[in-house]
Amino acid sequence: MFFANEQRDKVRDDNPGIKFGEVGKILGEKWKQLNEKQKAPYEAKAAADKKRYEEEKAAYTA
Repeated sequence: MFFANEQRDKVRDDNPGIKFGEVGKILGEKWKQLNEKQKAPYEAKAAADKKRYEEEKAAYTA
């Protein structure tokens, strides 16, 4: 999600008139091309966001 949010506008700029579904396909291809070191910051952000969500959910349901 964080990678896609960061890259989405660039994909749209590089491909004027592209359809929504095609943007997702290109983003998926770009993600697959990243190595583990390049993916790590995005995965860390996702893990932190998941933790935040779980804490907020627990506080809400308590």
